[in-house]
Amino acid sequence: MNIKKIISTVAVVVIAVLLLYGSYLLVQIFSSNTKFEENEVYVYVPTDSNYEDVKKILEPYVKNIDRFEMVANKRSYPENVKAGRFLLKKGMNNIDLVRAMRSNIPVKLAFNNQERLENFAGRIGSEIEADSTSLVAAITDSVFMKENGFTKDDVFSMFIPNTYEVYWNTSAIKFRDKMIKEYRIFWTDERVAKAKAQGLTPVQATILASIVHKESVKKDERPRIAGVYLNRLRLGMPLQADPTVIYAIKKKTNDFDQVIKRVFYKDLTMSSPYNTYMNVGLPPGPIAMPDITALEAVLNPEKNDFIYFCASVDRFGYHEFASTLAEHNVNAKKYADWINAQGVNR
Repeated sequence: MNIKKIISTVAVVVIAVLLLYGSYLLVQIFSSNTKFEENEVYVYVPTDSNYEDVKKILEPYVKNIDRFEMVANKRSYPENVKAGRFLLKKGMNNIDLVRAMRSNIPVKLAFNNQERLENFAGRIGSEIEADSTSLVAAITDSVFMKENGFTKDDVFSMFIPNTYEVYWNTSAIKFRDKMIKEYRIFWTDERVAKAKAQGLTPVQATILASIVHKESVKKDERPRIAGVYLNRLRLGMPLQADPTVIYAIKKKTNDFDQVIKRVFYKDLTMSSPYNTYMNVGLPPGPIAMPDITALEAVLNPEKNDFIYFCASVDRFGYHEFASTLAEHNVNAKKYADWINAQGVNR
C-alpha cells in the first residue's frame, strides 16, 4: 500500500470519527433532557447558591445531569449562577435548560382583605424567598417608619391592594421599599387633597376605609357608610363600629381565625383602643386592608344626614339608614329579632 492510500484511509477514518463525535455532540446538546410529566415546572434557586447547589436542585427534573453540565460549562453558566424562579418546560434540551436558568421569572402577588400585618407577611412569605419574620422586621423598622410617618400601629396602612410583579428572590427590605413606592404612587396630590377635605390624612383615611370595608361587602353602599362615619366624626360622636369591636376581641384573644357574627352589649364595654364604642375618633390603626373601593368611598363619600345604620333583614348584605335615634331603634330591633330567630349566638 503506497503512502497516498494510507493517508487517504486515515483521513476517511478521522472524518468518520469526527462525524460520529459531531453526531454525539448534537444528541447531547439538542435532545430532550427533562424527566417531569407536567408541561411546565418552576424551580427556585435561593440567594447565594452556587453551581453545585443548582445541580442538586435540577436533578429531580433533568434526565442526565452530565449532559446538562457539558453544555452549561460551554456556556459559562457555572460562573454566572443566578438566584430566582425559573421556568422549565417539558422536552427542553440542554441549551434550552441553560437559557431557562438565566431567565428569572417574576412572581405575581395579588393581595387584599388581610386583617393585620402578621397575616399579610405570612401571605407574602409563602410566595417569595423572604420569610414572614424578616418581612415584619423590615416593615416595622423604627428608622423606616419614622422616615415615612408611620407608627407600629398604623404602618399596615402602607399596603395598597393590587397585583404586583416582584422577583421571587426579592429581599424583605426590597419588597418593603417597593410597597412604599406604590403607596406614594397611589396617594396622588388629588387623593391627598380629597382626604384633607374630609379632615383626614392618608393614614387616617385608610383607617376609616378599613372600617367601611368591614362594614359592607356591597361596593355601591360604601360611599353612604363612609358619609355616616364622617358625619359622626364631625359631630364628635363615637364611631360605634361593630367591626372595630370584633377586631378588639380578636386582638385581645390573639385569635384572628375565629368567626364572630354577632357583637353583644358586654363586648361594647371592653377596654381596647380599637373599641370605637368606648373611644371617640379613629382607632390607632387599620382593622384590615381596605380595598380600593373602600378607600375611594372615604375620599368620595355620599353627602347625607344619616347618623345611624344597621344590617337590613330585607336586603341581605345591605343596611338600613336613619337620621334619628328613634328611627334607628326600630331598624335595630327588627334586625335583633331576626338574628335571634336564626339562633346566632356568636
